[in-house]
Amino acid sequence: MRSHRVASPNGARDDVYYWLRDDTRTDPDVLSYLKAENQYTETQLAPIQPLIDRLYTEIVARLKQDDSTVPVRYRGYWYSIRFATGQEYPIVVRRADSATAEEEILLDGNALASGLPFYQLGGYEISPDNRLLAYTEDTVGRRQYRLRIKDLATGTLLPDVIENVDGGIAWADDNRTLLYVEKDPVTLLGRRIRSHRLGDTGADALIYEEPDESFDLTVERSKSERYLLIASESTTSSEWRYTRTDDLTFDFKVVVPREEDHEYQLDHLDERFIIRTNWQALNFRLVAVPVTQAADRTQWRDVMAHDPEVFIQDFELFRTFVAVSERSRGLMNIRVQRWGEAPFHLTADDPTYTMALGSNPELDTTQLRYVYTSLTTPGTTYQYHLADGSRVVLKREPVLGDFDPANYVSEFVWAPARDGERIPVSIVYRKGTPLNGTAPLYQYGYGSYGLSMEPAFSSSRLSILDRGFVYAMAHVRGGQELGRRWYDAGRLEQKWNTFNDFVDVTDHLVARGYCAPDKVFAAGGSAGGLLMGVIANVAADRYAALVAHVPFVDIVTTMLDTSIPLTTLEYDEWGDPNEAAAYAYMLSYSPYDNIRSQPYPAMLVTTGLWDSQVQYYEPAKWVAKLRRHNTGSRALLLHVNLEAGHGGKSGRYEHMREVAREYGFVIALAEGASIGAAP
Repeated sequence: MRSHRVASPNGARDDVYYWLRDDTRTDPDVLSYLKAENQYTETQLAPIQPLIDRLYTEIVARLKQDDSTVPVRYRGYWYSIRFATGQEYPIVVRRADSATAEEEILLDGNALASGLPFYQLGGYEISPDNRLLAYTEDTVGRRQYRLRIKDLATGTLLPDVIENVDGGIAWADDNRTLLYVEKDPVTLLGRRIRSHRLGDTGADALIYEEPDESFDLTVERSKSERYLLIASESTTSSEWRYTRTDDLTFDFKVVVPREEDHEYQLDHLDERFIIRTNWQALNFRLVAVPVTQAADRTQWRDVMAHDPEVFIQDFELFRTFVAVSERSRGLMNIRVQRWGEAPFHLTADDPTYTMALGSNPELDTTQLRYVYTSLTTPGTTYQYHLADGSRVVLKREPVLGDFDPANYVSEFVWAPARDGERIPVSIVYRKGTPLNGTAPLYQYGYGSYGLSMEPAFSSSRLSILDRGFVYAMAHVRGGQELGRRWYDAGRLEQKWNTFNDFVDVTDHLVARGYCAPDKVFAAGGSAGGLLMGVIANVAADRYAALVAHVPFVDIVTTMLDTSIPLTTLEYDEWGDPNEAAAYAYMLSYSPYDNIRSQPYPAMLVTTGLWDSQVQYYEPAKWVAKLRRHNTGSRALLLHVNLEAGHGGKSGRYEHMREVAREYGFVIALAEGASIGAAP
């Protein structure tokens, strides 16, 4: 083995698998190794391949192949996305707002992806005169997008092509100039805002360059269409800039200068900015301020005051009202308030659920579009009418076959944590599943970056529920289900709470008879894969198998290396390992560094060669080291998608093959199948 000495200000560590790192992704030895891993996994899963194939068939059979989204009105057109039978990628279409208008295809993802192993549409924006379409696309999976412009009158692509951009773009009012985010080619963070004028072949003008490597950039138009907005954001700090959409000098002004631990977001209405801010408001509040006085916080006036029990997550502006996504008691709700009147909440129908603001691009409407879903209710798009309080179902996501929501039960329970906290847990199972300690459990968790895990419906999940599994989503600390305090209690020097919470939820569900103690399976991805890595080390006896998708498992090595994409952005999440205390704390839970000689659960680990979030070599090294120290006989499998990144395969149906493999793995083990031991 080729060992490598990983240096740090706090000492050095030997890493015998460091040779698997290849930043160019062309090293023949590395590629050969990864292909051999895939071959091994394929061989070990061969006995259950018929089960995987059956799962894929039934998962796909529930999908409506010629499905489409609910049309959204914007600037005189109705926009939607549809899928064609048997095709993998979305088709973006629009119709003019008239009874006789014909469909106009703006982007056909299937044609754009033709001949490519990976294709993903980043985003698209229509010019103010509705004649041009700017869009971004990724053909590798690394989220380094290419910007293209299409003339909608002729259907031709303009010669303008810009590489290495972020997915977001914004048009100026001249219909010839657009702003985009240029990425740092190494860290992949948004580094510069540039303006491009159609037809220009020279260097695009630099509008703004972010000096702090822990910040990322985005650009957008305000909903009012009056302002261009640039956001500079780190994990815990924000700074926004604005200029008028007709100002081609792009003289951006700062809204509120950045300061430590002040996060804010904004939009524009009339002569005011409406700002979501955590200044003097741990769980955020909504304030209004005249545009010209935005930086003067003495002029801020509460629209929705701070509530220590309610976390304000997002908002949507309208001419006569404002709608807010807020989280209370672990669940996402929507609050509506007419300007100057008392607020009210939209109603829910399930014990555990989520509501989300839908697509509402127009200011001058008294109708609010939102999406409601639960563990038993497919995503349902509603139109709420403020005039009379009625709501209309615009669409419920179709589930083909014999699906009946009455056949499933959802619960929302609280599990006691070892330190006295109570952890919210969302649960679903098929009616009639015995809750007497005999059912298999599939427990999911994440718990990082303040991202809350929503108890949303999944038609593919029916394949495990119908086979007797109980499914549980553990809303552990590190998410934001119980507000900002829940996030702060699961990051930096409080990170162990995330891992302990997950294990405590497992113990509670076993004790309550939801599952058999020897049939507990768990899954997580990315930072949730870190969670899987930690519990594999410290609670291996609790789990029959773990599924870790694109797992972040070599945290100390990664956070010491600022050349790895996104590292510096995350010091506020994990800590700066150049500081002795942070280094020691991160090292205390780092999955790769804490592998020990013990029997490990069976594992299915996935990664993508072109992953920009978690580099492929982290899970590759982790699995290799696990095999070296595993004293048990259960299989440790690694699957490397050689043609994709963090999100896996890009096609609608190809992704379902990955889901079928995951479910086949846990179902087979729950039924007593023997999947080969590690080599």
